[in-house]
Amino acid sequence: MLSVKKVVLAYSGGVDTSVCIPYLKKEYGVEEVITFAADLGQGDELEPIRRKAIDAGASDSLVDDLIQPFIEDFAFPAIRANALYEGRYPLSTALARPLIASRLVQVAREIGADAVAHGCTGKGNDQVRFDVAIGSLAPDLRVLTPAREWGMSREETITYGERFGIPAPVSKKSPYSIDLNLLGRSVEAGSLEDPMTPPPEEVFEMTSSIDEAPENPQEIEISFKDGNPISINGESLDPVALIRKANSIAGIHGFGRIDIIEDRVVGIKSREIYETPGLLLLIKAHQEIESLTLSADVLRLKSQLEREWANLVYQGLWFSSLKHALDGFFERTQSQVNGSVKLRLHKGNAIVIGRCSDANSLYIPDMATYGSDDEFDHQAAKGFIYIWGLPSRIWAATTRKKKN
Repeated sequence: MLSVKKVVLAYSGGVDTSVCIPYLKKEYGVEEVITFAADLGQGDELEPIRRKAIDAGASDSLVDDLIQPFIEDFAFPAIRANALYEGRYPLSTALARPLIASRLVQVAREIGADAVAHGCTGKGNDQVRFDVAIGSLAPDLRVLTPAREWGMSREETITYGERFGIPAPVSKKSPYSIDLNLLGRSVEAGSLEDPMTPPPEEVFEMTSSIDEAPENPQEIEISFKDGNPISINGESLDPVALIRKANSIAGIHGFGRIDIIEDRVVGIKSREIYETPGLLLLIKAHQEIESLTLSADVLRLKSQLEREWANLVYQGLWFSSLKHALDGFFERTQSQVNGSVKLRLHKGNAIVIGRCSDANSLYIPDMATYGSDDEFDHQAAKGFIYIWGLPSRIWAATTRKKKN
């Protein structure tokens, strides 16, 4: 038994975190388990979740509304960074973990807990994200990880919970593991573990199928200020409302589904299904307005750093020094990222059809045109090409001499 009296458990209301409550008390000897659930816009009724924790044996169950900081302090930086892990996944789940960990530590300090706990399994990414974040914020605070240590299969975990009156929320035969917040849904397990099996339509909730999406396309305009989305179709919206509207519009047209073989932090590959309609749409639009307002050298370097930023966040290093340094670079670039992007949504696609920036556009019509207004100095090209290609010609000539 551990000498731990009071623990704050990160709680979702799912199988693993619910079973953690009796398990911590029975197997670890913890006297008080206080659960903490974060409202991240998942749309669930949080009172039943709070009640479920109490019914499972928690001495108290806390719920915090973290939707606004989640969008402003985590989602919007990801949009500015065009963050796509492995070029495809916009980190909808990963972005939530450092926020939850931060608040978990804060709650533990406030109530004088001896430790914090989470229900992450031993081969998932979230265990890394929680452990590393908590260690960065409170290295003195003990972290308990029962789901990593109990060695039970998902079916056995459900059975263990049923012994303590915890109902099974999914079928034992084909359970899906689902994570949900305002930015999207992740779905794994069950039949999805076969990478050749198409995801059944039942796993999707935020996006329409191609068959059910509207027959007629819809054109929308998204505006940005300092790299942040601020309006859709001319309607100024606060960050949370903007994400909700982007989700709705993109989801109706079936945009934002991702089926990916993903490289986990722990070294294995997994098959993941994501729905991230609004976030993916906003990143696509943001990339386009950057193409108009940032210089070629900045875009080249930023694209490299974007991949690094996405890797760091995915790997649980939100509070690392490198992530902090990259934030500084991105912040300096975004003061010029102002303007609007037009997109056409239709049957799972979001196609860019226009972009403009009154103050920061680097596209100069008189330089780009092939018409009579052309101001580009064509004669300058000859000298430029000679200088530009000189190193290649010298190298080629030297190589030929050596061969001869």
